[in-house]
Amino acid sequence: MNLLLLSNSRKPGGGWLDHAEPLIREILGAGRARILFLPFAAVNMSFDAYTSMAAERFARMGHALYGAHRRRPAALAGFDAVVVGGGNSFRLLAETRARGWLTAIPRAVRAGMPYIGWSAGANLACPTIRTTNDMPVIDPGGFEALNLVPFQINPHYTERSLRGHGGETRDDRIAEFLAMNPGVAVLGLREGSLVRVSPGARGPRASLLLGPGARLFRHRRAVRELRAGANLTALLG
Repeated sequence: MNLLLLSNSRKPGGGWLDHAEPLIREILGAGRARILFLPFAAVNMSFDAYTSMAAERFARMGHALYGAHRRRPAALAGFDAVVVGGGNSFRLLAETRARGWLTAIPRAVRAGMPYIGWSAGANLACPTIRTTNDMPVIDPGGFEALNLVPFQINPHYTERSLRGHGGETRDDRIAEFLAMNPGVAVLGLREGSLVRVSPGARGPRASLLLGPGARLFRHRRAVRELRAGANLTALLG
């Protein structure tokens, strides 16, 4: 398992994927990688436009990127890595399932193919997308996702609430999820932070890197504040 799961793709005042570029370069390795890109989280832009934007960014790192919307799952063997862009998690899952990638990708990633996902792409790596922040703009045919990690991620996590806002906070929503799913851990991943899962001699290791860190939520347990550098390997079960 070789994963990079980002809360977001852009830090305030920074360029697209700039904050994570050194880690992206590391996970893709030396040489020119052929990358399969899932643009399916896009709603207000076409899959072609999203793929073109991603292809230009990864070309600056020396890699070639191609859209999964113009490929079939059987083509996965011809790629070196999978990258999944952010956007709407429900559309991402619906298209990934309908096009057959939901079963093909986990096999390849568990065999060692690198996986990079931000925002909705990080949600897709979880057992389900039920801790997304997104509006369900489409029925995805079930919430089950790639299940590359056994815990849930809540991207763009913040504990802040707006003055005068009568709705639930992010913490309230996560507490609701845990009440209905008491055996599942939720990692509230703050902006600028990411999870790195890397292979090791004794099995995969997970670390929290960059940014202000995260909060770990478990049912009927105190919330844990985690800083960059925290060891998350225990969450891998």
